[in-house]
Amino acid sequence: AYDDELVKTAKTIASPGRGILAMDESNATCGKRLASIGLENTEANRQAYRTLLVTAPGLGQYISGAILFEETLYQSTVDGKKIVDILTEQKIVPGIKVDKGLVPLAGSNNESWCQGLDGLASREAAYYQQGARFAKWRTVVSIPNGPSELAVKEAAWGLARYAAISQDNGLVPIVEAEILLDGEHGIDR
Repeated sequence: AYDDELVKTAKTIASPGRGILAMDESNATCGKRLASIGLENTEANRQAYRTLLVTAPGLGQYISGAILFEETLYQSTVDGKKIVDILTEQKIVPGIKVDKGLVPLAGSNNESWCQGLDGLASREAAYYQQGARFAKWRTVVSIPNGPSELAVKEAAWGLARYAAISQDNGLVPIVEAEILLDGEHGIDR
């Protein structure tokens, strides 16, 4: 049902000379940025910070898509205009971070898996209605701790399920498999 729209969205996001703005930081992470300049972590201050980002002159010349945190997808600027509308007016495709973070993976070498598949279809349907047209899911594979066969399979399975659910709901999936290379292991590992 979304085939043509998915292709159009993917082509827009991947347009030459433009990139994706990752502004999907959680409220806690945004709060750290605000604290570094002496501001309290309030919704009003986060709104002002995000307004500053999306109203930067010429942003659409360089940015093709913006990954938003859930609060931002539903937020308006300090002037009362929907952030999603500000982006689309600049030909920037709104996207949404949909994973729910890492948790310990039982039976592994102290590795993690990414949660958030439960209820993903209904969340993504709502995000689509709000104007999102792509989604991002990040999971981690750790070289220092593994990678165990279990962790690799879990990451692949989770990313594949996320991608299929996203496409079913009209969102182009961005699959972010982060490989953690930190450690004292040799190149052969």
